[in-house]
Amino acid sequence: MRFPLVRTALLSLFALFVAAPAHADLRDPLTRDNSVVLMVDYQPQFVFSVQSIPVLELINNAVGLSKAAKTFEVPTFYATISAQSFGGPFFRQLTEARPELTPFDRTSIDAWQEPRLRAAIAATGRKKLLVSGLWTDSCVTLPVLSALKEGYEVYVVVDASGDVNRESHEMAVQRMIQAGAVPVTWMAVMLEWQGDWARGNTGAQVQKIAQEHGGGWGQGIDYHQRMVAPRK
Repeated sequence: MRFPLVRTALLSLFALFVAAPAHADLRDPLTRDNSVVLMVDYQPQFVFSVQSIPVLELINNAVGLSKAAKTFEVPTFYATISAQSFGGPFFRQLTEARPELTPFDRTSIDAWQEPRLRAAIAATGRKKLLVSGLWTDSCVTLPVLSALKEGYEVYVVVDASGDVNRESHEMAVQRMIQAGAVPVTWMAVMLEWQGDWARGNTGAQVQKIAQEHGGGWGQGIDYHQRMVAPRK
């Protein structure tokens, strides 16, 4: 009597395994060909209360990420919530960096519930999704969880995201990690996209972005270009 039951259980497990959505492999590096970026709710109403990261640093990191995505031609999507009635416009620094992008405005807190945005991301055919924005514990976490459920491999750009306090930010990051998301930082992403300094066509742009947004590393590049290279 046991064997038919065992066989049925094994067949059921096999069916679940076969039917499960295919996830991208975390061991595969981020590249310009497999990545897509979603930047959510960089709007005045939400940044007013950000305390988890200095606002100037937040904006600097977000702009660096967006410029890097443009350099590597990684599809990038901006999203706002109730821009005309409550949230306000997307940060000027980000729209000036990417004037070709029109934010997807919506009313749902979870940006993944906006059909136009979800369809646009799906149309890229890419499964490695990088997400950043405001606030970490809601408008970043909710689309991250939704995308994970749909089989995307999700990376949270933690230093380009912010929340009302450090605890909210850190607990949100922990929640997303437990759900299967991967925390990353914007410069690490840019360097992973670069992959090899022999790729000179993007290498020069990466160094320029670093000089503008990379802090001490950017100053090191500037020093080398002005003080060391001319003497060789």
